Amino acid sequence: MDDFLFLGEIQSSLVRVFLVVGCALVLPFFFDRTKSLHRSFVFLIAGILSLRYLWWRATQTIAPLDWTWDCAASWSLLGIETLAVISGLSSFGILSRVRHRSADATAHLGWWGAAKPPHVAILIATYNEELEVLERTIIGAKALNHPSKEVVVLDDGRRDWLRDYCAKQDVRYLTRTKNEGAKAGNMNNAIRVLAADPVPPDYIAVLDADFVPHRGFVSRSLALFHDETVGLVQTPQHFFNADPIQHNLGLSRSYPDEQRLFFDHLQPARDAWGIAFCCGTSSAIRWQAIQDVGGFPEDSVTEDYMMTLVLRDAGWQTVYLDEPLTEGLAPEGLKEYVTQRARWCLGMMQIARSRVGPFAHNNLRLRDRWSVIDAALYWLTTFPFRIATLIYPLFYWYFNITVVDASVADVINYFGTYYLWILLAMGLIARGLVMPVLNDVSQILGAIPITRSAFVGLLKPKGHPFHVTAKGGDRSNIIVQWELMRPYLILLLLSIGGIMIGIVTDFFAYDDAGQGKQVVLFWTIYNIVVLSLTALTFVELPRTEVHVADQPEQTVFTFAEGEVPVSVRELTMDTLRIKGQVLPLGTVGSVQLKDVGEVQATVVSNLRNGVRLRLQATPEQKDALILRFYTDGDAPGIPRAKFAAVLQGIAWRLSDDQESRLGKR
Repeated sequence: MDDFLFLGEIQSSLVRVFLVVGCALVLPFFFDRTKSLHRSFVFLIAGILSLRYLWWRATQTIAPLDWTWDCAASWSLLGIETLAVISGLSSFGILSRVRHRSADATAHLGWWGAAKPPHVAILIATYNEELEVLERTIIGAKALNHPSKEVVVLDDGRRDWLRDYCAKQDVRYLTRTKNEGAKAGNMNNAIRVLAADPVPPDYIAVLDADFVPHRGFVSRSLALFHDETVGLVQTPQHFFNADPIQHNLGLSRSYPDEQRLFFDHLQPARDAWGIAFCCGTSSAIRWQAIQDVGGFPEDSVTEDYMMTLVLRDAGWQTVYLDEPLTEGLAPEGLKEYVTQRARWCLGMMQIARSRVGPFAHNNLRLRDRWSVIDAALYWLTTFPFRIATLIYPLFYWYFNITVVDASVADVINYFGTYYLWILLAMGLIARGLVMPVLNDVSQILGAIPITRSAFVGLLKPKGHPFHVTAKGGDRSNIIVQWELMRPYLILLLLSIGGIMIGIVTDFFAYDDAGQGKQVVLFWTIYNIVVLSLTALTFVELPRTEVHVADQPEQTVFTFAEGEVPVSVRELTMDTLRIKGQVLPLGTVGSVQLKDVGEVQATVVSNLRNGVRLRLQATPEQKDALILRFYTDGDAPGIPRAKFAAVLQGIAWRLSDDQESRLGKR
């Protein structure tokens, strides 16, 4: 009889799930993500289902108030989860609108008319980057199609070779004796120098040392300054290399980089509310606005976001132009990836406690204060919640503590419909960018140091050093990040051990948790999958940075024995991958490349379908290669999450011959 009741409850709950699945099949034919009404509808439903789920959790799944471990565990998890849901509700509100400014930029190109074009100083802040990284950015900045510009390299590393290179490239070189204020201090030093020029610039453009601008970056950004209230224009960041998650799981061409959701969807939504914010690189700023606020704020290690608030406090607005106008290096290693995210988190906490924080006495609008609270909530709730979801099921297996007392039918009814609808909503808004499990992996990777930064920054906002995200360097060997992996490996082993304990000691026969034990079982199995992929991601594969051409170039490789037609696909700064006939190693010849000319080359390795050539380009040809592959056209195509391709990539990653295949990619 109990089995029939159980099946009846399951069937009743599945009806609601099938209703959501039906909506997922029908809504895409009617949904227009550019319309606020449509977006508001799906996120209103998401909000209602979130609150419905939270009410169920609070009223039906929690241990009674008492001095018991069950009570402590279940109520503490509910508290963490409640904060995460509140953060989600705030995000739903922001995502309910969207604004795209490309048409505005096109309509106002050259808005100054017959007057002299505004003068732009392009600031490239650098500390310890190699020439291979910097030369792309410098050459790209020089090639910008705006007629009145000056490239200024700000060297906080005080390197003679960089000074000499800048002199050779005829760009301005600035340095200082001390690195006070880190990156913000470096740029403020440049602003003081520029202010002393006979004619200061009208605008500045900011590029990180590893970000190469496309030729239209300045002209397209300047177009939005036709509005005299605009103080800063931010453009998105795109990347010509795979981030650590994509690369280490073999998903470079089947899963988007981790920042696409933010730059392609959240920033345009924030712009619709008037709360888009500066992300440092790939931005342009009005000179008068900088002077009004006294330069870049040095109160936070994320001076970019704080700059937006300081400008807003002074009456200037920040707008967002969602066009791919720059390309840069995503963090290549997991240490750099985690360091960067932890710095962002720390900086956000510093801002929340600063003079432009949401509860400080300033001129910020209510929506600006909401913007800061939303960002702070994201860092304070998302990552602690991820850690909690990995730890709390272990309380049942090892201590028989009931964390969630719920039936399977109720979990499907309340959690299942809520979770599936959010996936549907995000799928409609950000098509192909959201995939369960992998999204969890991306957040779990840095959850521990990010959580630490969140609370340290909130409790002690001052006195923290600026940690630079390292770029470039030798990435030719497999590296296992044991220190970062260790806590997750321990959690993985404990999760597997917990299930084994349940089997050996017949925990499944315990009735203390009711059907909650089945919920914990599924929860633990899911955690094992996520933790396994997370551990795999900490094994860093060798990488060679390449730029993939949008359209392969058809050309020939000429050598002593004749000519071979080839299709140019990928470029590094000294090698070229070609598709075509396999040739003996050491074969010497030349390749005719468009806009570059005849470049001497030698076959250095065989690939599955072609060879890799080492180029012997002259300095002039090297500059031409940079312009050809990095500054022309659009940013590289952004892969959409494809379930079958993701599974194939992970299967390759797990295969026995992945190391040998890596060298043939």
